Parts: sequence; C-alpha cells; structure tokens
Amino acid sequence: MSNRWDKLSADSVQSIVPEYGPLSGIRVLLNGSVVAAPFAATMLSDFGAEVIALERPGKGDVARAQMPQIEYNGKHISGAWAQNARNKLSFTLETNFKKSPKAKEIFLSLIKISDVWIENIVWLEKLGLSDDMLIEVNPRLIICHVSGFGTRRFGGMDAELSRAGYDPIAQAESGWNYLQGFPDKPPYYAQQYIGDYLTGLFAANGILMALINREKTGKGQIIESSLAESYMRVMDDNFTLWSTMKIQKERQGIAQTNYQPARLFQTKDNRWINLGAYGKPSYEKCLKAMGFDLEKYSYEAAGGSKEAVASPLGRELDELFDKFFRERTAKEALSFLLENNIAASLVRNCDEVMGCPHWQLRGDWVIYEDQTLGRELTAYGFHPKMSTTPGHVWRGAPALGQDTEKIMKNLLGYSEKEIAAIKGKGIID
Repeated sequence: MSNRWDKLSADSVQSIVPEYGPLSGIRVLLNGSVVAAPFAATMLSDFGAEVIALERPGKGDVARAQMPQIEYNGKHISGAWAQNARNKLSFTLETNFKKSPKAKEIFLSLIKISDVWIENIVWLEKLGLSDDMLIEVNPRLIICHVSGFGTRRFGGMDAELSRAGYDPIAQAESGWNYLQGFPDKPPYYAQQYIGDYLTGLFAANGILMALINREKTGKGQIIESSLAESYMRVMDDNFTLWSTMKIQKERQGIAQTNYQPARLFQTKDNRWINLGAYGKPSYEKCLKAMGFDLEKYSYEAAGGSKEAVASPLGRELDELFDKFFRERTAKEALSFLLENNIAASLVRNCDEVMGCPHWQLRGDWVIYEDQTLGRELTAYGFHPKMSTTPGHVWRGAPALGQDTEKIMKNLLGYSEKEIAAIKGKGIID
C-alpha cells in the first residue's frame, strides 16, 4: 500500500511565494520556536526561500506571546515575532504524530516536497519522528537540528543532551558568561541574546553548505547547531591560550587591560563614548591628535601591554584620556575623534541608530504590514548586502494558520472535500 506522499514530487510543486533572491526555489519546513531555529529560517526567507512554519492549532508559536508586545486596534503581537516571522507561511498542524496518523501523513507529505527541515523540538522520538524516517521519505532532505547542548547523532552524554537550554544558560556553559562584567563583581549575561542569533546564523551557514554539497552528490545530510557550541566557537583565543599556556582571561569591565586607550569614557554631558586605539600606529596617532607627550607616554611604557597599562605611567595616561572627555560634550569629543580618523563611537540608543542618516541611506530599515495587526511597522532590513540578488520582504509576519488551506491545496494536492473532512478535529485547526 502506497503512502500519500509517494505521489508527490518536489520538482513538480510550484512555490507559492514570490520569486526573489538567491534562494528562490528552495523550500524550508520549520518546526521551531524562540529564537535560533526560526531565525535561521528567517535568514533563508529574507533571501528567497519559501519557509513553511508549522504551528500548533489554537496555540501557535509561543514567540507570538513574547513580551513586550505591539498593540493596535485591540490586537497584539510580539515585536520579536513581527521582526523575525516575516516572509514565512503559517501552517497549523498538530505535531504529536503518535496521536494523529493524519497529522503525520500531512507532515511527511510536506517533508517529501521540502529541501530543508529545521527543528528545535529536541525530543523527536516522543513525537514519533526520526531522522532515518525522514531521509527515507526524502533522500535529498537536509535536516538541521538546533538545540542547547547537541543531539545524540553527534555524540555526547544523554544527561547533557536532554538538558533544557536557553541563551543565558549557554552563555554560562560555554565560558562566555565568565568574561562579562567587572573584575570585582559577579559576571553578567547579555540582555540581548546574541547566542540565539549566532546559533541561527551557524545553522543557516550549515544549511547553505549542505545545499551546495547536495548539488554535487544529489544527497541530503544531517547538520546541527547548538547554543553552547555557538558561543564556544566565537570565544576567540580563550581555549588555545588555556590549553597551551593555562592562561584564563578574566572580566575587564568597560576597559581593556592589555592595551589603551580602549574603553568607555563619560563626557561632560553624561554620555558615553567607546574609544579604541588598537596597536602602536593607532595609539601614536591618537596621542598626537590629543596633544599628549608621546615621548613620555610611549606605547611600550604606557599603552602596549597589560604591564604598561597597569603601571603608574599607564594610569596617569588613562586619567588624561578621562579628563579629555569630561571637559567636552559627546558631540564635541566625537567630532574631534572622527575628524582625526580615530576609532570611536557614541553609545547610541534605538532612536539614534534608526535616525542616523548613514544607516538610512544604506537601506537598513524596511516597512511592511504585519498580518496579525493589519498595520505597517518599521523593522531592520537585510544583512548581508547582495548586489544582484538582494533580500526582500514580500509579506509581514503571518497570522496564525493564515496559509494552511493554500498549502494543503496547492502544494499537497488535498481537495476541498478532503480538507473539510480534516477540519474541526484539532489536526489543522
């Protein structure tokens, strides 16, 4: 007895999203929420991939309820959802496939016509799924697992693999958390969860490499991106220093300890400027511009090493920098630094970033209509920039289940009668 998905072919199913970007023609199925897995899918959808986001009927992605919310005419949706769910199709489907054979049939039919499946469910076996099952249905499928600590396929201890994982937990586990904060105070974690986005970027990168490999071999593969290991990968020299020299870097607060000037300085009008003069040429250029005695405060004696920075001469030089900023407003200080080609920036808030003519001229802000609110909003646009196949927003974040029937009809070949027979049973609505 053949399965329904045996009759489907990805090659014969036309996309139901507009054609744009370098990934046009790639179909991605997403089972994921908050934040890494959906962001990986967003990066692909921004550049043309058709992304079908599976959401549980009546509930939807928990990211929809994430705080704070945007409210309009009695409706509300999370700002994160409005930013990162754009360009996606919303398909409501019960994902406990052990309880619903019909839901499993629909899911495997979607798998058959997809190029990529991204998930961060972790406990797939409990839902009646396995990698081998999906590869059997679609040998060209690229499976991307996103997790906190990894999956069994790539090794590890079951007790660790099954741990709940969120960005702040991964910050601590990876060693990254240890380095954040002031030496005399407890470590802190980043309020903006960059690890989730890093993990999504690593996942998207892995997917693109797997797609290139599939062009050569005709076969899909399984890839994985974990929160903890994403932080580990961007720990710079920490692990090589420890493994070879037993050097453990420590928290530095708002100042580098190995060279100066390289810290945050407070201005006369109580703003903050980040100044960084890295290396001897930049150091000397900075001191000359500010009129400091370069012979007295040589790079070797006052700025080029941990010992030099901590020396009496180094601390004296830091006080001169501090005095320079406290005697000037932020505008005056920043204008001086930029006119002298010294690396510096004002610590900006959202209003200042979005109001900056430079980023506006680069097209960094896009306007589109959120489908839940029914109103336009401004969001960050696209990165990286591409000259021939740029990113594009064809639609804002979808309302819950907005595309279920269209996908059932146009992609999976269900008739209106078949769809009507499934409705009302908690499978797709």
